[in-house]
This record gives sequence, structure tokens and C-alpha cells, in this order.
Amino acid sequence: QVQLVEVGGGLVQAGGSLRLSCAASGQAVSDLAMGWFRQAPGQERELIEAVAWSGRTTYYVDSVKGRFTISRGSAKNTMYLQMDSLKPEDTAVYYCAGQGTWPLRVNPPYWGRGTQVTVSS
Repeated sequence: QVQLVEVGGGLVQAGGSLRLSCAASGQAVSDLAMGWFRQAPGQERELIEAVAWSGRTTYYVDSVKGRFTISRGSAKNTMYLQMDSLKPEDTAVYYCAGQGTWPLRVNPPYWGRGTQVTVSS
């Protein structure tokens, strides 16, 4: 069993930055493929970016390239999302997710509860 807990959401003005963290605990968390999803009101949930246990990363949303950076801590049980140059359209609930294999699927088995990010114009 794996538990994921996100922290770091909040309200920020456009152009600002936030850093989300996801702490993983449970079995073999250092081997997990992990990623960040987001869901805006009235929209489908989307996979933003993912990181393998090796540190390999993949972007899935063009609009965040150059602005969002995913990374893992040295102990591999923590994942981060550094979000810079935030835009109002980045407003969403952000979720941490994980699974035992790479690449990350659109519906992995492990999920955090989500953290709200609101970007004001």
C-alpha cells in the first residue's frame, strides 16, 4: 500500500511561483513512477508531467513547458513541482499520483487527495 500527500498549494498572483511537494510512504516508494495531474473546474483531469525512479522526466502538457519543473528528492520518496510564471489558466486542483511501472498511465493506482492552486489575474 502506498500513501501520497500533497502540500504547497495556495493563492498566487499571475506571474508568481509555487512549489508543490508530494510525500510518498509505504511499500517500494523509491521505485515508483510518479507524476502530477491537475483538474480545472469543468474540465477533464490531465497529466502534466511525470518522473521515473531514475529521474527521467516527461512532459505531457505543452503549456507548462519552460514554466513547470518536476523533480524527486534524493531519497526518491518525495516529488516536487516547481511552478513559475503562473497564469490564471493554471488554476486547478493538483494531484500527486504513482504506479509501479514506467511510463505513468493516465489512471495510476495511487493518488493523493489534491491541493488547490489558484492564480489570480
